[in-house]
Amino acid sequence: MTDWSDIVRQHGPLVWKTAFRLLSNDADASDCFQDAFVSALELSRKEPIRHWPATLKRLTTARALERLRRRYRHASRNEALPDAPLIDDQAPKPSQSVMEAEIVDQLRNALASIDAVQAEVFCLSVFHELGNREVAEQLGLKANHVGVLLHRAKKNLQDVLEGQCEGAVDIRSDEVSHSTTRSDEEKQ
Repeated sequence: MTDWSDIVRQHGPLVWKTAFRLLSNDADASDCFQDAFVSALELSRKEPIRHWPATLKRLTTARALERLRRRYRHASRNEALPDAPLIDDQAPKPSQSVMEAEIVDQLRNALASIDAVQAEVFCLSVFHELGNREVAEQLGLKANHVGVLLHRAKKNLQDVLEGQCEGAVDIRSDEVSHSTTRSDEEKQ
């Protein structure tokens, strides 16, 4: 019989870190933490678990991606701003922190918009630094198929992220053209 309190004690920090890394929200990470262990319980009833850390990473990544998809599908544009952290003299400049947060948010949004299996392969490969064989073993796929899925995930993420950047560039170029038109009119 499986000693679940021992498994949670041993692997809980790994599951929390995986969930929080993708979700960056305590409440969502907590729910994901519980969902991952419930999924592990259900899986252990069907088959023996050979490698707990890898299985829990995979399950946590899958549950976190599901939550991201739900978040971005149902998110309202009027979300409350996060609590401001204490100021640290050695912290990066605010503009750098804002840019990094925007990039991370764009990546989360992009991950939520691509195929679920591609997103899971990407997260396991990039964030957890698993090789194609390890990812294939976790997902029940062939290593070559994982390589193809990873390539497609990167391409799809690039397309989504470039589309987001083009929208930002279009807005700026539109503002520039309006300001140029106004200054040209003032000169006349």
